[in-house]
Order: sequence, then C-alpha cells, then structure tokens
Amino acid sequence: MRAYVFALFALALPMPATAQGLFPYTDPTAVALGEQLYAETCAACHGDNLEGEPNWRQPDDEGYLPAPPHDATGHTWHHPDTQLFAITKHGTAALVGGDYKTRMTGFGDQLSDDEILAVLAYIKSTWPAQIIARHDRLNAAQDQ
Repeated sequence: MRAYVFALFALALPMPATAQGLFPYTDPTAVALGEQLYAETCAACHGDNLEGEPNWRQPDDEGYLPAPPHDATGHTWHHPDTQLFAITKHGTAALVGGDYKTRMTGFGDQLSDDEILAVLAYIKSTWPAQIIARHDRLNAAQDQ
C-alpha cells in the first residue's frame, strides 16, 4: 500500500518542463555535469561507483534502510522519471510520509531542477542497454 501511495504522490508533484521526457542520458554535457554533481552530493551514501551501501535491503540497527545502489543491481531503474526526480528533489520522507525512516533528504535547496536531471541522466547513462530500454518502456507506460 505504501508503495502505491508513494507512486501516486510522486506523480502529483510538478516536474520541470525539461523533465517531461526522459532524462538527458545521451547528452554528454548533462551526463558530465551529473557525474560531477553525483560525486559531490550523492557518492558519500550511494557509493563512488553507484554501488550503494552494504546490506541495502535490510534496515540497520536504527531502523533505516541503507542507501541503495543506483547501478543495474539496484532498483532505481524500476521507478519512472517522475518518481526519481521527486525523490531527489523532495526526499523520500516527503513522498512516503508517516513513520517511514529514511536518511534520503531532498536536494531541492542545493540543486536546481536541471542539476537534478543531470545527476539522474548520469546515473541512467551507466546502465546496460537492456535496463535503459526497460526504463524507457516504464516511462512510456506511465505517460499513457
């Protein structure tokens, strides 16, 4: 149920006009900027190589889930662009609400919408072609 509410809330958040399509993962300028910003703002938790924290599926001693990987072994690509953008901008707690324990804060006060899109473009640019194709189909199905 929580995942369903999470998805509905993410879809209700406004997206910048540049995010209405797919993340610009084929734009070398956006990807390079995203790689730099990822290193500065995301790698401390999600890993230099997008590998996430160990045991990311199991809550830690304080009840928090460790940061998941953003590479092909994680679940980032299971979520549409609108949801990934909303998580990055507003933080997981803002979308899930309730008593959900997360260390994922929003970066809307630190990064512009275009910078968030660049980070997400960098992440997507690292996925294998078959994962990108699946993610693109997920986005297309959401737009219908």
